[in-house]
Amino acid sequence: MCAAGNRLDPEEPGDGERSGTDPRAVFSSLLEDSPEELYDRAPCGYLSTLMDGEIAKVNDTLLDWLGYRREELVGTRRLGDLLTTAGRLYHETHYAPMLRLRGEARELALDLVTAAGRRLPVLLTAVVKSTEDGQPLLVRVTVFDARERRSYERELLAAKRKAEQERERLQRLTGTLQRTLLPDALPDIDGLEVAAHYRAASSDQVGGDFYDVFPLGGDRWGFFLGDVCGKGPEAAVLTSMTRYALRAAAVRDADPAAVLTTLNEVLRQQRSPGAPRFCTVVFGVLRPDGDGFAVDLAGGGHPPALVIRAGGEVDVLHTPGGQLVGALPEPRFTGASTRLAPGDVFVLYTDGLTEARRGDGTMLEEEGLAEAAAAFAGRGAHGVVASLVDLLTEWSGTPSDDTAVLAIGHPGEAACSR
Repeated sequence: MCAAGNRLDPEEPGDGERSGTDPRAVFSSLLEDSPEELYDRAPCGYLSTLMDGEIAKVNDTLLDWLGYRREELVGTRRLGDLLTTAGRLYHETHYAPMLRLRGEARELALDLVTAAGRRLPVLLTAVVKSTEDGQPLLVRVTVFDARERRSYERELLAAKRKAEQERERLQRLTGTLQRTLLPDALPDIDGLEVAAHYRAASSDQVGGDFYDVFPLGGDRWGFFLGDVCGKGPEAAVLTSMTRYALRAAAVRDADPAAVLTTLNEVLRQQRSPGAPRFCTVVFGVLRPDGDGFAVDLAGGGHPPALVIRAGGEVDVLHTPGGQLVGALPEPRFTGASTRLAPGDVFVLYTDGLTEARRGDGTMLEEEGLAEAAAAFAGRGAHGVVASLVDLLTEWSGTPSDDTAVLAIGHPGEAACSR
């Protein structure tokens, strides 16, 4: 800014000086208001009370707000007389004790009652003035008009309540939608025990983990567990499509690798720009085999299945080279086979379990899961799922990813109650 534009520059005359009025003189005259004038016409209310609350002094600003004359308050009323019933109770239980113990009370939100009986929301700040020997003499109180603040707080509270209601509604809708993407109940299979668990990372979003067990005809049963890309509505659409495509493909050709190949074609046909449609999944078929059950499965980019043997060993069923389903035009899906003897439990899970982290950042990982699972031998499908849920909670009390677990056990005569 140039010097000519500075009206208080002593070297350059301003417009006021050219017209005979010195702005500095006007400014100086404002500073010459008496202390009484500054006190009485301050933009906030002032009052002084004796230690028993009797009003000893009050400024014009507060009198204007309340509609009282000075003689109606000074020497005749106490501060508590100007408060609402709730305010008087607060005055006795909080305000007065704070003054006695701390010598001050800051920003207390109270309502004063005007001469017309209306409420005036205010913020009070009070400080005790003491004599030189430390004896309390009087209380100086500053009163701020809080009407606009109170109105803003009410609007904020109303907005918060509305947001909470909307969130509750969203959570109900999300929960309802999530339930439609999982089986209502797992089937009863002669000679087998089936259990599952699902935990969403967020109650506000639909997760992408899914599983199912369903009949294929005769004594065969199909099962699958997987994880689609993304969360929310897009994930819900993809999950629904994947579940129905797997069921339909299994009816036509129950070979696990062929089922995943069909699913890959469906996902690529439904692919749209900017919306990746792929998932990881394990699909398998169960069939009776002597005193046990044969299991054939194929994996597409999914963590390996586990078989917890009755004797405490844990077999890891790797499907090496299995690629994401829906990502490539001609993917490779690899298979694996095993047999469930009496007391064995077959387990599928999503990476929400193996990627669980402790507070120090340590991850459970597949090796840690297999090592921990050895202690779950003999507990049956339901016991294994419950143990895995406990393990997940131990490692990650606050989940960062959705987690699904599916366990199929062959109780037989080797089942025990460990």
